[in-house]
Amino acid sequence: MSATEATNHTTNAELIERAQSVIDEATRRLATRGGIDANQSFAYDIAHAASAIATARACTGYAERGEAERHLVEAFLALALTDLAARIIGREQLWGVEPGWFATFSNFVAERREPAFLASLAETPGPKHLGPDFEMVSDMFHRFALEKVRPHAEHVHRANGDIPESIIAGLSELGGFGLSVPEEFGGFATGGESEYLAMVVATEELSWGGLGIGGSLITRPEILTRALIKGGTEEQKQCWLPRLASAESLVAVAVTEPDFGSDVAGINTMAIKTDGGWLISGTKTWCTFAARADVLMLLARTDADRSLAHRGLSLFLVEKPQGESHGFRFDQEELAGPGSGRLEGRPIDTLGYRGMHSYELSFDNWFVPEDCLVGGDAGIGKGFYFQMAGFENGRIQTAARAVGVMQAAYDAALEYARNRVVFGEAILEYELTRVKLGTMAAIIQCSRQFSLEVARLMGRGGGAMEASMAKAYVCRAAEWVTREAMQIHGGMGYAEEYPVSRYFVDARVLSIFEGADETLCLKVVTRRLLDELD
Repeated sequence: MSATEATNHTTNAELIERAQSVIDEATRRLATRGGIDANQSFAYDIAHAASAIATARACTGYAERGEAERHLVEAFLALALTDLAARIIGREQLWGVEPGWFATFSNFVAERREPAFLASLAETPGPKHLGPDFEMVSDMFHRFALEKVRPHAEHVHRANGDIPESIIAGLSELGGFGLSVPEEFGGFATGGESEYLAMVVATEELSWGGLGIGGSLITRPEILTRALIKGGTEEQKQCWLPRLASAESLVAVAVTEPDFGSDVAGINTMAIKTDGGWLISGTKTWCTFAARADVLMLLARTDADRSLAHRGLSLFLVEKPQGESHGFRFDQEELAGPGSGRLEGRPIDTLGYRGMHSYELSFDNWFVPEDCLVGGDAGIGKGFYFQMAGFENGRIQTAARAVGVMQAAYDAALEYARNRVVFGEAILEYELTRVKLGTMAAIIQCSRQFSLEVARLMGRGGGAMEASMAKAYVCRAAEWVTREAMQIHGGMGYAEEYPVSRYFVDARVLSIFEGADETLCLKVVTRRLLDELD
């Protein structure tokens, strides 16, 4: 690294820490003003500003890898500082900053927000620097996404169709469902810092191929795998983990309820003890992939004392037959199973994210054997914690899904801009187009590097808050990137002739599921920022 590059890197690091000090002071003021619930807008802004700065910090090592890498990181940092300023302007007293507070950042931002600089990055997305092993993982799943996922993605989206069985079978052959299953149970996870990296890399490439029929296929088995590793009995691990790794059993997650979305502690679905097991009654919603799934990871109340909140919840493995995607009903009497329970599934039509399908599920005395209580008797009342062990993994995986969708949108916009001629010139040659593409490139690469860094942190036993930060920042960024990619396509972007419109509607769901953006920011990110002040 040259002396100039070292100076630039030091300056970047200093700017990041100065920005962090602004956020820290705001967090202290939040604490003295009555906390999160009394200042939700303030807390939300702190969380998003902190997430953007955390993204920039995670990229400081990447910036040392070369000139292109440094320029992408500097463009992103200037964007993050501009976002911080936008959240503070008019609220300086609230944030506790002095007049002229931005002066320390202004020269850097002016240089790295210069249109000519951003335009120079339009065709410079930068190398990923995954290392030989994970470059191979990336290449393998990219090829699968290109050859097996993309040919079906547009049809499934337009027809609201089902995921082709060939994709499920092919992904199983690649080992995609066992990336987090320990080797001793038939998977590929070996522990250590790289524990989560393959999952993040594979998820990005599959999402580049298609979010609904590729990138999300491995999310649900990943969530259940982590929950079982956290709290399952040895017998449950021996039974279920090999089945998850081989895709013998496909998974859906049944946690959310019609009146209790992110407020999981308030759920109503009850599991009542009976001879040989439990009877489950209640309603779940937004249960994605429920028709095709063979088993549901279901959170239910096992203690009627609602004052226990999340401590009264337990986690169950609920086996079921495969159903029709347009809706299904199963009666346990007809299935020759114990009890006389009923399970019905009603599909919920969505703007995008099609192929997996989401459902409202109704359980009426559905019998579940006692060995399907995760953790056995020791797991009673601990379901929330087991579920959260899976959801933390799901959040970083969702960030990786967002990166894949953004990359697909950028690739499409760049190709279109090269070929679309307006007023005698390819639109790629127009400054505004190039500035948009350069900004996209910086956002995507830094989002990717943050996701990879969080995966490494999680492999070392940490990274829970950072996973939430990554999801909060990256999923909102995906909305902007896909919107601008669609805008570059002009009228054809609004038509369904090009897949960029699919990227746009798919991206919109990312900041809603796996923890809604507002709840994630208020209940996880800002709360933990406050805890760190103590």
